[in-house]
Amino acid sequence: MELIPRSLGTRPRLACEVRAEGVVAARAEDAFAVLSAVVRVPLADEIVVPRLTAIEADGTVDSSAAPAVSSGVGGDAKGRAVVVAAVRKALEAVCLRSREVTLVVPDASVRVLLLDFDELPAKPAEALPVVRFRLKKLLPFDADDAAVSYQVMATAKDSLQVLAVAMPRELLADYESVVREAGFEPGAILPSTLAALAGLPEGEAPMLVVNAGRDGVTTAIVKAGVLLLHRTVDLGADQRADQRAAATQLASSAIQVPLVDRERSADEWARQDPTGFDEQNDAAAAVETSLIKQEIMQEIEQEIAAESSLAESADEVAQAVSVAAAYFEDTLESPPSGIHAAGTLGAKALIALLDEAHVGPFAVKEMLRSQMLGPGAASAGSPGGVPLGWLAGVRGALTN
Repeated sequence: MELIPRSLGTRPRLACEVRAEGVVAARAEDAFAVLSAVVRVPLADEIVVPRLTAIEADGTVDSSAAPAVSSGVGGDAKGRAVVVAAVRKALEAVCLRSREVTLVVPDASVRVLLLDFDELPAKPAEALPVVRFRLKKLLPFDADDAAVSYQVMATAKDSLQVLAVAMPRELLADYESVVREAGFEPGAILPSTLAALAGLPEGEAPMLVVNAGRDGVTTAIVKAGVLLLHRTVDLGADQRADQRAAATQLASSAIQVPLVDRERSADEWARQDPTGFDEQNDAAAAVETSLIKQEIMQEIEQEIAAESSLAESADEVAQAVSVAAAYFEDTLESPPSGIHAAGTLGAKALIALLDEAHVGPFAVKEMLRSQMLGPGAASAGSPGGVPLGWLAGVRGALTN
């Protein structure tokens, strides 16, 4: 699926995705996008990423509503600094020479729409104002000042379908400045699901893709490189706050280290037998091993906490998948043969979620496959490695 015309050149060989759960970066050496290096940097639960205000049910925008963007990247100055540091750490770990990067942003930061036109000027400079005009009543922000990109998806005798992507210009500038403050240069910016779809093979068989994370879920249908559906559901700020509080409580309760009172413990220390040099080394090794185990346990508990917070929104995720599956069957006159999973939820968790909600059954598999990983990224998907779902967006962004 070609998101940037080849006439504009290929995208950078570095890609980085910012999600509410963390930052992931990857490098590929060529347009086949076999990942040669990957890394993930988690973000704390209180770090927020911007999202856009909702569109009214009739498709119009309430001009009297709050500002279109919920917040800047990170939520505040402290959170922004954390995001910048995470982007820097992730990209420094995978880059070789080039400092140019494709940044993948959350779907909730942009608007992706499919528009039908009777006709459209052939020259982009003449077509873009026409696309902007159509977007005026569909966006919760000023279409004239927005960053807008479009691509013709399909053409027929008297009509054509256009994929339009719009983002508030101030939000685009905010994300670009985060990359620059991290010491890199943004060469392109893509929304998460469209980036992931760019990595799919252009076969004739239609595919249903589910990109689920802590803050939202996007369902998409693509057939032979043509996007038929792109629908994003925001899981809600209030609900996320409750989820994060529960996740934080779960993570903090994983390992509790008792405090030691120096005065009360003095007698106990005095009664200890002297320890020889070898015994000291053994004791130090035991302490180091214990700390390593604690770090591993903390990482596992963070993963459990993230999954637990998303499980609170299981009904909404299942409903989004059910709606997409129904649209798939109505449009293509057959049920989806399976689901390709992207995002931080992962295929196994999505299977369990759908089974619990009695949606399906569907054959769910990770969008990213083992043959897309080079030797330097072979540990992805294994315990302790970067989960495969996290890599779908950056891998697609590296495909040209």
